[in-house]
Amino acid sequence: MDRPVLSLEPDAPLAFVDIETTGCAFDRHRIIDIAVIGMRGGEVEFAWQSLVNPGGPVSAGTTELTGIDNDMLAPAPAFEAIARELRARLDGRIFVAHNVRFDYGFIRREFARLGDEWQAPSLCTVRLSRALYPDMPRHNLDALIERHGIQIENRHRAMPDAQVLVEFWRKLRTAWPAAELRQALELAAHRATLPATLSPDLADELPEGPGVYRFFGAGERDLLYVGQANNLRERVLDHFRARSGATRNAKLVAQVRRVEWTETPGELGAALLEAREIREWQPPFNRQTSGVGVRFSWLFEADRAPRLVQLDSAVLRTGNAFGTYRSERDAQRALEELARAHKWCRKVLGFESGDGSCLGYQVNLCKGACLDKEPRARHLARVKLGLMRFHLPPWPHAGPVVVREGRGECTELHVLDAWQHRATVRAHECDLPLSEIARTPPLQYREFDYHSFRMLTRLLADSRYRAQPLPIDSPDVDAMRTLAGI
Repeated sequence: MDRPVLSLEPDAPLAFVDIETTGCAFDRHRIIDIAVIGMRGGEVEFAWQSLVNPGGPVSAGTTELTGIDNDMLAPAPAFEAIARELRARLDGRIFVAHNVRFDYGFIRREFARLGDEWQAPSLCTVRLSRALYPDMPRHNLDALIERHGIQIENRHRAMPDAQVLVEFWRKLRTAWPAAELRQALELAAHRATLPATLSPDLADELPEGPGVYRFFGAGERDLLYVGQANNLRERVLDHFRARSGATRNAKLVAQVRRVEWTETPGELGAALLEAREIREWQPPFNRQTSGVGVRFSWLFEADRAPRLVQLDSAVLRTGNAFGTYRSERDAQRALEELARAHKWCRKVLGFESGDGSCLGYQVNLCKGACLDKEPRARHLARVKLGLMRFHLPPWPHAGPVVVREGRGECTELHVLDAWQHRATVRAHECDLPLSEIARTPPLQYREFDYHSFRMLTRLLADSRYRAQPLPIDSPDVDAMRTLAGI
């Protein structure tokens, strides 16, 4: 079925669409509220809305987010009862939504359940906002409401959210010359040319949210590449927008036969999942993760020379670990080079034994700590100062923590401890106790993961992520603690 095409002109017929759903997964969740506002030339032609009975109960988390409860949905029509009218509202118009893949994907899936291969040209107001206002740090609906002074009541209901898009569109038509607006529309609707080996529906099915994507070859388990993205659709399609030449990406896309993805509530979950899958599967087109095989560090305790230890949670909690090394030999070589550069005593550092001075003192590479000519405390202070650029930040919590990411049913709980990822669980109902939502298997590795360390020290500095201590004696977290291996 050929995809319909309509002219992306400022006066083209538009359908501004918003939906509310029982969750964020196309295959498991259903639409519960839908609104369509038809517009042409800046004038509203119709506004249509309907609740939709999803065929089962909605969770307390969904009700909390949308205000829609089971009593409201009980008398509502099923999707099949409104499908004909909905299609009449959409046909012949450009489908416009905020994060359009979400709304478009859910509606397309609902039609597919009825055997209807519905398609429509689409336009994403997230991408349009990015094209016109690149200075804005975020482009979610709340950011648009604030930036453009749009008034709204009952946020997270379909009709009010669709009305936000209408007001946004009206402001764009007033604020931008037609030629510049047309150029931004073309940029927002830019499509990649997919290879014949992939489904032509891929561009429509990919969501415009965060997550992890996987490229497979001809074999069922032939995993070629794992990547993460804040916008899955844009990142995946970017791989196919420049395929010429003998680049690594060109070689990759030439072998891709299947694309899979997992949506996550946010960047942290995507980064953690990507790191886990690269570590476990080692796909051939993923570059070697920096820090793979890091096992050792120098532990600097009070009044003692640094000693080589294996990196673990206890060492990272001390705040006295310096450097990351793959082997004891690498660590010793690095410290010896620093000793020569800073005139540290090799004997005090443990590289030499016996009576008398160290060899460095005889060639003016030691200030005499081995002969008590430099006070030991002063020498150790110099050593610690010289190591400070290799200092590993201490874990700022007394024990393991939980970081919640997302809202409603699109919520994940990440268990973290000593800069290491221990587990992630998806909250199917965010108001259940932790013991009721532990659904995923425990991670299979417990050794230090340098990539996770680097990633978490960066991401957890972001104010979006609030770490809450995992209680020691709460019965609700027994399953979570077992899951995390704590």
